[in-house]
Amino acid sequence: MAIYLNKKKVYTKLQDEKHVLYNYVTNILIDRVYSKKLVPLNEKINLVASRRETNKFLNHNFKHYLENQVAENHKLSIEVNIKTPSEEKSLQVVDFVSWAIYRKMQHGDESYYNLIKQKIVDISPLFP
Repeated sequence: MAIYLNKKKVYTKLQDEKHVLYNYVTNILIDRVYSKKLVPLNEKINLVASRRETNKFLNHNFKHYLENQVAENHKLSIEVNIKTPSEEKSLQVVDFVSWAIYRKMQHGDESYYNLIKQKIVDISPLFP
């Protein structure tokens, strides 16, 4: 599942607060995954996120924001682990998938997207 957004349609304040926007968009993606029941609803969820920030406070804030949002909104237990792609190889797959979707959306190049499209449940805009 993927969501994409037109950054020009994002509120100006959020454009300037990239880490807040990232937290918000990630939470919406988790909400959509939950709504489509793509995760077990009776087991603890282990989410591995790619470390984007070197600032420990921002990473800590991201982790706790998501854990609290999921617990409050869905009554689920989630553990967020922040790792680098070299620490968690599955993040390299996520990078490829994101890049393939980006190539399709931005450049009309579907060659890599076609390799993964049968695995995609949904791709939708956040701010159409």
